[in-house]
Amino acid sequence: MPIDSLIPASIAPPFARYAHGVASETLVLTSGQLPLARDGTVPEGAEAQAALVFESIDAILAEGGSDRDHVLRINAYVTDRAHMAGYMAARDAWCRGLARLPASTLMIVAGFTRPEFKVEVEVIAAAP
Repeated sequence: MPIDSLIPASIAPPFARYAHGVASETLVLTSGQLPLARDGTVPEGAEAQAALVFESIDAILAEGGSDRDHVLRINAYVTDRAHMAGYMAARDAWCRGLARLPASTLMIVAGFTRPEFKVEVEVIAAAP
């Protein structure tokens, strides 16, 4: 069974030697996506950061031949309870219109690789 690395040119490149995602015949998995725009900027608030992260996830899923309609699970991380509402607003907007909602977990963590990052999200999707 072939496994393909997914590194869409439309989003910021990975920070190190890893792929943004991998695709097999049955699944597409993303690495945790941080809110870094292609031009190197980071949005200010948690909602804007989460929206950018979900845009990156859309690009990764598309490169793997999937889309948000096939997402099985969302794992999300925020650095403070104060960021939960913004993250959830962006997640709910991203899930709006889906026929079947994915499973979802949200965790509060101490921080990420850069202090301005407030949100990180990874997903597991079925390959259609």
